[in-house]
Amino acid sequence: MPSSQPDSTDPPTRSLNRWGIGTLSAVQLVLLAVCLFAANYLSAVYYVRADLSRGADYTLSQSTKRYLASDALSSREKPVKWIMAFRRTQPFHDRVRALAEEYVRLSKGNIELEVVDPLRSPDRAAQVMASYELSFAADVIIIDARTTEGSAVVTDTLGTHELNPHVKLVLAEQMISHETDRQSQRRPKGFLGEDLLTANLVEAIEGRPRTLLFLADKSRIDAQGVDSPWRTLEGTLRLQNIQLKAVNLSGLENIPEDAQGVALVAPQYDLTDAEVEVLARYWSRPRAALLILLEPGTVLPKLKGFLRANGVTPRNDRLVFKNKDKLETKARGTFGYNIDFIQDLAGQTSEFEGASASLEVRENADDLLNRKIYPWGLFQVSDGFWGETRFGEGGEAFDKVEDYASPLFLAASVAHGDMTNEKLASEVSRMVVVANTDFLKGENRRAENIDFLACSVNWLVGRDALTGVGPRSLRLYKLPLLDAQVAFINRVNLFFLPAVFGVLGLMVWSSRRA
Repeated sequence: MPSSQPDSTDPPTRSLNRWGIGTLSAVQLVLLAVCLFAANYLSAVYYVRADLSRGADYTLSQSTKRYLASDALSSREKPVKWIMAFRRTQPFHDRVRALAEEYVRLSKGNIELEVVDPLRSPDRAAQVMASYELSFAADVIIIDARTTEGSAVVTDTLGTHELNPHVKLVLAEQMISHETDRQSQRRPKGFLGEDLLTANLVEAIEGRPRTLLFLADKSRIDAQGVDSPWRTLEGTLRLQNIQLKAVNLSGLENIPEDAQGVALVAPQYDLTDAEVEVLARYWSRPRAALLILLEPGTVLPKLKGFLRANGVTPRNDRLVFKNKDKLETKARGTFGYNIDFIQDLAGQTSEFEGASASLEVRENADDLLNRKIYPWGLFQVSDGFWGETRFGEGGEAFDKVEDYASPLFLAASVAHGDMTNEKLASEVSRMVVVANTDFLKGENRRAENIDFLACSVNWLVGRDALTGVGPRSLRLYKLPLLDAQVAFINRVNLFFLPAVFGVLGLMVWSSRRA
C-alpha cells in the first residue's frame, strides 16, 4: 500500500503572501484608475466630432464655417450671446439645439449659448422676455451681438419702440418652409435652420443690411408669383443680409456714397451717354460693386461699350448644342479654378437653363493690365457648344465665319485697382457679369447656381468670409399610405406585437416552472 507520509524530496510548501497579493491588486487598481482618468481627460480635450447622418444634416456649410472663423467674430471683445428659448416638446428642438451647439463649437468661444425651457424654467423665461420686451411666448432664438451694455430696445425718431439693430430674433416657425398642395392646403416642405441662423447672425453683428441699388428704370425682371425671378434674387440677397433698394438711374448725377453696390438686371433699353458717365464715375471709385445680369438677344451698344472697356464683351448670340438632330439651349459647363470667391465651386459642373449668350473675356490683356483691370472667366461652357448668331431663323448649324467657337464664357468677373498691394486690396472695385437671367426662374433654379449668385454678391460687397457653398435646405418627406395600410399597421402595433411578447413571456415562465 502506498504510504500516506509526504515524500521527503518534495519542496516545502510556501505560505500564501496575502499582503503582497493585496498590494499588487491595489497597485493594479490605481493604475487602472489612472488609465481611465487619462483616457477620459484626453478624449474630452482631444476629440473629433463626426456627423454620421446620411445627409450630413448636422454639418454646417462651408460659407458658415468661414464666417465663424473670420475677423467678424474673432476680433470681437465681447462674445455674441444666443438664448434658445425652446420648449422640449417643439418638434425641431433637438435639431436646432445641435445646430446651435455646432455654431458655438466652431466659433471657438465667440458665441455663448444659453438654453431655456419655458415650461421647466418659467421664471428665467419670463426674465428673458422682459429683458428684450417681448410680449409673446413663442419658441425663439435671440441673437444678441451688442458690444455695449446699452438697452436691448431703442426708440426711433417717431417714438416707436423696437429692438436694438444688433439684436435679432429667429422664430421656430420661420425655420420651416411651406408649400401649397393641389388641395390648397399649406404643408411643411423643408427646414431652413442654418439659413436663418447665419443670416441673422450676420445681420446682428453688422447692425444693418448692406444696400445694393437696383436700377429699376433700366431693369426688367418678372416679379409676379412666388417663384418669380425677382423673388429668387431678392430672397437670395436677403439671406446674405443684402437689401435691394430700387432707384432710377435717369436723373442721378452720382451713385450715393452709402450704397454698397449697384444691380442692373435684364436691361431692355440702352443707357444714355449721361447714364453711362454716371456708371463710369462710380466704377472709378474705390470699392465700387456692379452686378450685371444680361438677357440674351437684347443689343445695348452703350452698355456693351462700357463693359468692353473693362475686358468683358457681351455677344449677340445664343449658346446652343446639337444633340443628333435636336438643338439644345441649356448651357452646360464648369466653374473656373483659381478664383477665390468660388473656390468651393471650382470644377463643379452645372447647367444654366433658358436663354444664354456668350461673353468675350480678355484675360491677361496687356492694355487692361496697364490700367489695372483684371477680368476672369467664371463659368466656361463645355466643348461642343457654340455661339449661334442667327438663332431663331431655322437650320442652325455652326458657321466658323459668323458664329463663335470654344472657349466660351457665360459669366465673368472684373477687378479694378491695385490688387498686388495688400494695403490697397480692400479698395479694389469689383464687377460680376452673367449672360443669363432665366436661371432665376423657379423651374430653372439649381442649388449650385444660387450658391454662385450668393458668392458673387458677397464678393462684390467685400464680405469674402461668406463666400462658399451655402446651407442646404433639409427636405421633409411624407410617406404616402393607403387607409388599408394604416389600418394594418395599427393592428400590428396594437394586437400582434403585444400577443407575440405575451406568448414569449408564457414560454419563459413555463420553462422556469418545469
